[in-house]
Amino acid sequence: MRARLLLVVLLALAGCGGTSGPGRVVVLALDGMDPETVDLLMSEGKMPSFARLRQEGAYARLVSSPPLLSPIIWTTIATGKTPAEHGIGHFVAVNEKTGEELPVTSRMRRVKALWNIASDAGRTVDVVGWWATWPAESVRGSMVSDHACYHFLFTDGATGASSAVGLFHPPELAEELRPMIRRPGDLGPADVAPFVHVTPAELARPFDFNDDLSHFKWALATADSYRRIGLHLLARDRPDLLLVYVEATDSTAHLFGHLFRAQGLAGELAEQQRRFGGAVEAMYRYADTIVGEYMAALDRRTTLVVLSDHGFELGALPDDPSKTRDMRRVSERYHRPEGILYLWGHAVKAHARLDRPTLVDVAPTLLALAGMAPARDMPGRVLTEGLEIASPPRTVETYENGARVAAVGAGDTAVDPAIVERLRSLGYLDTASPRGDRNLAAVHFQAGRYAEAAAAYAELARQQPDDGALRASWAGALGALGRYDEALVQLGEAVRLAPLNPESYHNRGVVYEKQGHTADAVREYRTALRYAPQYEPSRQALARLTGSASSGGPASDAERRASALAERASQAARRGDYPAAMKTLDEAERAAPRYALVQQYRANVAFLMGDRAAAAAALRRALAIEPDNELYRANLRELEKAPAGK
Repeated sequence: MRARLLLVVLLALAGCGGTSGPGRVVVLALDGMDPETVDLLMSEGKMPSFARLRQEGAYARLVSSPPLLSPIIWTTIATGKTPAEHGIGHFVAVNEKTGEELPVTSRMRRVKALWNIASDAGRTVDVVGWWATWPAESVRGSMVSDHACYHFLFTDGATGASSAVGLFHPPELAEELRPMIRRPGDLGPADVAPFVHVTPAELARPFDFNDDLSHFKWALATADSYRRIGLHLLARDRPDLLLVYVEATDSTAHLFGHLFRAQGLAGELAEQQRRFGGAVEAMYRYADTIVGEYMAALDRRTTLVVLSDHGFELGALPDDPSKTRDMRRVSERYHRPEGILYLWGHAVKAHARLDRPTLVDVAPTLLALAGMAPARDMPGRVLTEGLEIASPPRTVETYENGARVAAVGAGDTAVDPAIVERLRSLGYLDTASPRGDRNLAAVHFQAGRYAEAAAAYAELARQQPDDGALRASWAGALGALGRYDEALVQLGEAVRLAPLNPESYHNRGVVYEKQGHTADAVREYRTALRYAPQYEPSRQALARLTGSASSGGPASDAERRASALAERASQAARRGDYPAAMKTLDEAERAAPRYALVQQYRANVAFLMGDRAAAAAALRRALAIEPDNELYRANLRELEKAPAGK
């Protein structure tokens, strides 16, 4: 009898899945979640689900790689291939027939993603909201494309029959999931109260991506929609692989991250902090709640993987005080190069530390957990130091058969203006980051493939001959190949076309330095810093050559005092204390009346105070002192051409 009872218990344990062999995998992607901030909030007891992941599973900071742009990184994670291989290079591409910008699509991906590989192997797959999944692909399961919630921003749901094509696979999934999709207008005071402090009238404003509150409501509504859909599909299907993407952690940081625990704010910044200063922390706690819900929904055969594509510098005010009026701290400049990676549940070692995992390690690890072999052409490794399973033999040369699963639905020419506007409102379309094929050329350069980078930049320059930044990058690749004379020709054009681009001067300095012309190199590095004082490559070069990482600095005791006072004024302006900043600048101007930097700072503060005439007058005084300063000239043009009050 005892032996029979033991056999029954063993069979029951086997039915629960045990701790070995392939199981199910759930991936929860939290865009832009910063590891330092997670650690801080965990230490304060505010993220109990993450604390449990850390205590019971395996963890490390995920080492990301530039460019730190979400579509590129999440496609690298989903494919196990580098950007040069998978072909996704930016948020948008250009329709060659119409010239219109369109968000990246699934058809632009050149290789198979995990959902294609698993479907081909007969496994069931559900995908929710992942970047670059529209049009939705045919998988052995369900796909909710990344466009789904954009279209449901509008009162009547999708903006029209044609734009609804390709949102879901299978198409009939739309009706089943529609009740789970929340629009920004569905959020009431109780929904937003944990995050922001606004009036009912503000909450009722018509939706506009250029409005910070509207944008936040979109991020929160989308996160809640994808959370609900993912949990629904997990309970309904118990798929072998589920991938759920949540973007709101990143958008909230872009909108309000500069206010996170910032000290000593005054004026309009203090008012911003009163209303929105708790949004980032509340969003991280909301993400912790989502993690807890998924942990509770898993069985013993399932591994949970929680990760982010990069971190985020929070609580740092922009260097340029004029950026503080618009709360969107835009561009990947504020991204940190490490994200998070947690493994928990089936086949995961408790209390384990992963050894510096990289983006390309994620896909092989997910395949191994699901009982599939990573292909030999996947450059990453299986993170066995955190697993109770061995890395499976790489019996597959490649999963690419030249006929990737075809995307269904609308073609790439179906541009959705709402999505492009959303990217524009976050600043991604107006930053210095190169787009598309430029990013892929930059990947070649960063990997030391200079000939490939030079060839790619040459073709891009042929297509866009008036792009100075592009020519500066091309010159960098030429210089790395030792083709200095050709590089200098391109840099001359780059400076002519884009005289404020610090990369042009820096790359010219590099060429001069390699040719042994140190004085010329120092001049170029200082010029780069003249227009971009925090441009780190030139700062490092000057520190190496001169012992000082500055553009030359003040020439007299009076100018040194004025410079110190201007910096104090800048700090006051960054905190929003404009009267104190102006008072300090008055003192600086008395100390050195002919020091142009003081006038530049005065123009910034006057602009923040809404006095455009005073800002323009300060820039004219600065130009009288430094008539060759292109930055002053460009800023004055911007002031003079904008309508009054803008």
